Parts: sequence; C-alpha cells; structure tokens
Amino acid sequence: MRLLLIEDDLALGASLQKALSQAGFAVEWVRRVADARGFARQGTHDLVLLDIGLPDGSGLDLLREWRTEDATALPVILLTARDSVEDRVGGLDLGADDYVPKPFATTELVSRIHAVLRRRAGFASQRWQAGAVTVDVATRAVTVDAQPVDLSPREFALVLELVRQAGRVVPRHRLERVVFPQVDVPDSNALDVHIHHVRRKLGAERIRTVRGVGFMIAAQ
Repeated sequence: MRLLLIEDDLALGASLQKALSQAGFAVEWVRRVADARGFARQGTHDLVLLDIGLPDGSGLDLLREWRTEDATALPVILLTARDSVEDRVGGLDLGADDYVPKPFATTELVSRIHAVLRRRAGFASQRWQAGAVTVDVATRAVTVDAQPVDLSPREFALVLELVRQAGRVVPRHRLERVVFPQVDVPDSNALDVHIHHVRRKLGAERIRTVRGVGFMIAAQ
C-alpha cells in the first residue's frame, strides 16, 4: 500500500516515514502544499496523511480543493495538533475519512490507516477474501483454501492489490507502482515475472490477464 505523507515537521515526518515503512507501507513524504498537489494527482497512492498546518498553506484548504474539484477521491486522514470538537467536525465535513490529533501512538495510526483502507475496499475485517484466497492485512499472511502461502514482500504487495480490487481489472501501470514503489520505470518484464511466481503459488487460474489492460482476480 502506498501512502502520501504531508507533514512539515522534520523530526515527526522522518519518524513516521520510518515507522510506517516498517509496518509494510511504501511512504512518500512531502512538506508543502505545492508538492502535495502534484503527488496526489498522480493517482498512485492509496491514502493521504495530511497535516493541517503547512508552511505554504492550510491542509484544510487543500482538502477542500481536492473534494471540490474531485481531483482525487483518495482517502484522507488528517494529522493535527488542533483537537477541538469544531476542528474535528470541520475536517470531517470537508471530506476527511478520519482525524488523528497530535500527539498520537504510531500503532494507533497504523490501525486507523488499515480501518480506512478496509472500509474503502468494502471489507468488514482485516481478513480480505477473494474466492479461496484470503489476505490478513494485519499479519500479512496469505492462505489459499486455508493453506498458508509463502510470498515475498513484492509478491504480497501484488496479491494485496489484486484482492483489494477483486472483480475489477487492475491496470498494469498501477500494479507496477504497487510492486516497485521506489523504481520510476521498472524493467518491461519485471511485473510479469512476479505475476508468474504468484500464479505458481496461488494457482494459475486465479489471476486472469486482460490483454492490453492489466490483471484481475475473481471476487468469488
């Protein structure tokens, strides 16, 4: 899962990027509204962690801009030292999916991220299922017909994205960004190699190729 962290505090931003990376997320960190606009509109992230007080503007104004223009339907969790009822209600009314006042425990933030992503994906628990394939998001365990499957980190990222969008075709470029978050242009056949490995482990029939578009896994 790819997160966009928008936080101007150097110490907090660095510690969050490290902690969230250790929790299994790919995290891109920016410190200004101007940079955040460009990143969010790329459509390559799954969730935004947005500080309200930024050096070149307000995170609330940025959220209002996104929701008004429909520039991004990305889920947004607000991070802020403002913890009054009015501030929380105002942020949620603007379209935020959650509101986490500072200071906070990283474990709670990770749990809230999982909860927002789970709701957006339409799952009721941390166990996401597509037919016989089950992914436990919290433990990063994958099973097929209740039998554990050993996956590499990149293979897990691939399966997680396919299951999250089960029943829908996931574009090839989207999967490349998920599997290779730190690589601008992966090798042309790199994704196919990982698809091949995952098919071997899950069952070749479970992942369908939609020629010229991408791949999908059946919801049932």
